[in-house]
Amino acid sequence: MYAARVSPALNARSLYAKHTSQAPFSRAVNTFNRRPTRASLIIRAAKDSNGPRVAIAGVSGAVGQEFIRVLTERHFPYSDVKMLASSRSAGKEVVFDGETYVIEELTEQSFDGVDIALFSAGGSISKKFGPIAARKGCFVVDNSSAFRMTDGIPLVIPEVNPEAMADYKLGKKKGGIIANPNCSTIIALMAVTPIHRAVGVKRMIASTYQAASGAGALAMAELEQQTRDVLNGDPVTMNVFSWQYAFNLFSHNAPMTNNGYNEEEMKMVNETKKIWGTDDVSIAATCIRVPVMRAHAESINLTLCSELDELDAKELLSKAAGLKIIDDRANNRFPTPLEASDKDDVFVGRIRQDISQPGKLGLELFVCGDQIKKGAALNAVQIAELLL
Repeated sequence: MYAARVSPALNARSLYAKHTSQAPFSRAVNTFNRRPTRASLIIRAAKDSNGPRVAIAGVSGAVGQEFIRVLTERHFPYSDVKMLASSRSAGKEVVFDGETYVIEELTEQSFDGVDIALFSAGGSISKKFGPIAARKGCFVVDNSSAFRMTDGIPLVIPEVNPEAMADYKLGKKKGGIIANPNCSTIIALMAVTPIHRAVGVKRMIASTYQAASGAGALAMAELEQQTRDVLNGDPVTMNVFSWQYAFNLFSHNAPMTNNGYNEEEMKMVNETKKIWGTDDVSIAATCIRVPVMRAHAESINLTLCSELDELDAKELLSKAAGLKIIDDRANNRFPTPLEASDKDDVFVGRIRQDISQPGKLGLELFVCGDQIKKGAALNAVQIAELLL
């Protein structure tokens, strides 16, 4: 038995031994940043005595809480689960699949007997404990930037490059680390990869409009508090960022590099090349933090290797897994961060020819995706599913 269980499942019939989309609903368990309502419902996970033993490292954070939701929604099979966090969170309770677990402090012994560990506890924690877990035979799916550019460690978006982790399977390979890409990279490549596969992308320019969730739970809380402060005429609370966030926007808070780009922008450049397996593409990004709670938006300009009509591009994207087209010019309706929030799919619209480029070699897109979900927790759980 892993984490100490405080209360039994309310209804044994809700525990499924097989992955099924027909699981019943139960009253809401703990979720992050969702105002509770009487009608809140969440699907139970698929408990199976033969399922993998799962650990969540960083369970008290925004992405950790989203791991719980996504595992439940997707009926991820498990035989037992371990909730891990820092000593500050140890002893607190978290609800998963109708049972209450006590959070344990993350230590080197935490991964004994664990098959799959979902990490979202920060890069330094991943660097310390990820290799320890892998050496013990655990598959680590890491949400930090610690291993993304490390040779030999797959960097995976399941809809884009699942082949990168083809050899990573429970029972086939004994442990290992798989890296979850940066949220902005995931959201961009979900939309751009189908086009790249069809005609090739020569150059990509991305401008991002990134939500508070990318900076974590404290940033989300600060945005909410600052909004109250400004509307009430009170002094603005600034504990996370050095700038007022509410009713403002600013260059992404990632550290700057010597070339004038910040680390967030360079993640998009370097990760895209690794995921696509090529250096033969020119990429530049400008990343901006905007006062939106949990979904990123991106404006993407492409220079193509071969001509592609905007209607053909729309047709390609409409068939791509994990994408939803919102492109209604007549009614001026296109993707918005609010509409993308709490959704699995990445939304794409404003699909149009770039009139500044010759012929049909240029294309423009606008995409929105939930940063906590597809940009982090959902992508990680999808990676875990590929391990099964």
